[in-house]
Amino acid sequence: MKILLALIKKEIKQILRDPSSIIIAFVLPLISILIYMYGINLDSVRVTMGIKNDDPTPEVATLVKSFGHSKYVNSIYFDNLKDIETAIIRSKIKGAVIIPNDFSTKLARGQSADLLVITDGSEVNTANYVQNYAVSIANSWLMTSKYAGSVKSPSVGAEVRTWYNPDLNSHYFIVPGSIAITMTLIGILLTSLVVAREWERGTMEAMLSTSVKTIHIVLGKYIPYFILGMLSLIFNIFLCVVIFQIPFRGSYLVLLVVSGLFLFTSLGIGLNVSSVLKNQFLASMVAMSVGFMPALMLSGLMFPINSMPVFFQHLTRILPPRYYVSFVESEFMAGGVNSIRLENAIYLTILGLLFFAAVYKNTSMRLEKVSARQPEERQVEK
Repeated sequence: MKILLALIKKEIKQILRDPSSIIIAFVLPLISILIYMYGINLDSVRVTMGIKNDDPTPEVATLVKSFGHSKYVNSIYFDNLKDIETAIIRSKIKGAVIIPNDFSTKLARGQSADLLVITDGSEVNTANYVQNYAVSIANSWLMTSKYAGSVKSPSVGAEVRTWYNPDLNSHYFIVPGSIAITMTLIGILLTSLVVAREWERGTMEAMLSTSVKTIHIVLGKYIPYFILGMLSLIFNIFLCVVIFQIPFRGSYLVLLVVSGLFLFTSLGIGLNVSSVLKNQFLASMVAMSVGFMPALMLSGLMFPINSMPVFFQHLTRILPPRYYVSFVESEFMAGGVNSIRLENAIYLTILGLLFFAAVYKNTSMRLEKVSARQPEERQVEK
């Protein structure tokens, strides 16, 4: 125990003397959450849409006003098609709706009336927004207009109600999910350099000349950075709940426990990388590759796992961020769902122990062999 405490004390002093660890633990989460909060938005966007009305009747005028009153549309009125074409080419508007001159006449007769919707096809997602908004606004207007009686209502209607995110605010699951990305980077980056740094500076040789054992070195690396990582986690939660007002419906105690399991797993990945490569530059590059990209692309935060190819669906089963993203989003939005908590905690525990065992096995307690041949032998071979 004295040896272990001495190694932990040494590691803590190195952390305090090295500002990079503090930057990774506290500045990186702040920058990351700011990007996810203000730079990434999956909500329905407000598009600028042109309106040209060739049917100047009072009834159709209310349809034109409906476009102007929509919170998703910023409408601009045009008098001719040439101006609409020029505006779309110059990206001043993302699409346009043209109401033909016989629009109200056909509706009064009980016939189908057409609207022309023009979109900028260079941005596929925005073009879909323009089309969907135009159809939705026109249908809503039609059901409340005097032509509603001539429109056949569907025999079955759907009323959609969102329980866990009634405001449909994407930040309510993106920002909590970003904690998983941030904690992955912190856990892997903090530890991917520590063992490699020991080998490069020569301090590992000094430790190996003492009576330390493998378990002392492994725990001496795990414990200090686990404490630093948990402090960073608390800082992340403070930013989400207090600063950015993200609703939290779960248990802080459960969140800390499962987050500790996830951090334990991430630290194991970083220590494995550092122990195998023994080079800080290579370790940092590999840590970013095995940490950030899989956590962002394959965790289910940005892209649904069920929509991925079968191979990648199975690949995500060995990625810790998959289980932590599922847990943290549920904990923030839905509250205490015990089945989700238990399942993800078990998987993270298993992965954490496997990585711990791998770190113990990969931690070398011997120096690399150096050739002891005489200079004459090397000269003859040359």
